[in-house]
Amino acid sequence: MLVARTTQLVGMLVLVALAGTLVVAAETAQTPTRYGSVIGLRPEKLAEYKKLHAAVWPAVAKAIRDANIRNYSIYLRKLDDGNYYLFSHFEYVGQDFQADMAKLGADSETQRWWKFTDPCQKPLSDRKADEWWASMEEVFHQD
Repeated sequence: MLVARTTQLVGMLVLVALAGTLVVAAETAQTPTRYGSVIGLRPEKLAEYKKLHAAVWPAVAKAIRDANIRNYSIYLRKLDDGNYYLFSHFEYVGQDFQADMAKLGADSETQRWWKFTDPCQKPLSDRKADEWWASMEEVFHQD
């Protein structure tokens, strides 16, 4: 569940300018692993969710970066069924994904952040038992 929940934090990398030359050089030495996921957004919480993500807390942004997450985005779309959905993408550049996600999930500011974002979201009914956001299959990628 911690893995999928990390995607609820949008634009962290833009908000925290920690990517110095040495960090960027180290990250480019390995190919990142890409993750995509989806979750519903409660229509009555749309404005609140956007407002939260327009001013992400710096401590949360730092926790995401410290968990080796890069190139993080969340997209919003209202589909033909009339419901809103959030689609996320991020790249993982670390060596131990499970340990980094556990570290992120244990972060007190991230946990406090989720207390604000979770009520806005509506998890999909067919997600895996340990997921908040449902994992998506990558069917195409081109650099």
